[in-house]
Amino acid sequence: MSMAFEIYEYKGKKWNNAAAVIGFPSIGLASSIAANFLARTLELDVIGGISSPEFPPYAVVQNGIPLPPVRMYAGDRKCDVGGGLNCDGLIVVTSEFLPKIEQHHQLSITFLDWFRKNNVNTVICLEGIPQFEPDEQKILGVGSTDAARDMMEKYSIEKLEDSLVRGTSGVMLYEGTMRNMNVLSILAPARADMPDPRGAAKLMEPLSKMLPELKIDLEPLYKEAEEAERRMGIQQSPLGNNRNKDFLYG
Repeated sequence: MSMAFEIYEYKGKKWNNAAAVIGFPSIGLASSIAANFLARTLELDVIGGISSPEFPPYAVVQNGIPLPPVRMYAGDRKCDVGGGLNCDGLIVVTSEFLPKIEQHHQLSITFLDWFRKNNVNTVICLEGIPQFEPDEQKILGVGSTDAARDMMEKYSIEKLEDSLVRGTSGVMLYEGTMRNMNVLSILAPARADMPDPRGAAKLMEPLSKMLPELKIDLEPLYKEAEEAERRMGIQQSPLGNNRNKDFLYG
């Protein structure tokens, strides 16, 4: 039985060359925190969402308005300002729930089809990955095309050489290769035992270079992380002494 996912557009927006940032829950909820922070900080408008009988039966209420679990925010931007992404629109897709394994493929296809139809030429997937060392700060990336891999080099994102990327990020990466769409997955270390704003802030660092005119202030995220650690009496420490180099990213 095929999954039923439908994108509802509240506001029609037209771009010639847009970029999308996608943040579904991952390790430490870093990707969801980062995507929500981006949409809130930039005051992006809600332009749509996805409805499906496969999704959890709840509404997200924001400013008194009920929204579906998977939401799309967007706004216009100037092209190629200060060395940033050359695009005239920014879309942020986010959710607080992790889709089921069997939903990832069709959900990814639904988004990629909509992106192509709406001139979204760059897709950036955010992922938190396990942090094994207390000082582990390396940001990794995977690109679906030569252009996406050039973006990694431009924004100082180290290439992930040999591993697996799972979930919607993994599907969009290989579908991006087959469709010749620029898909970039950014992976930053985060704590697995608690929501990790610090991991979200690490994800935002390359994004702030891609969107330099937006003046994203990461300090609130770092302060939120420090406060959470203080309340819980947690010091930065490795989650374990055994590093498994074959673990799955995402």
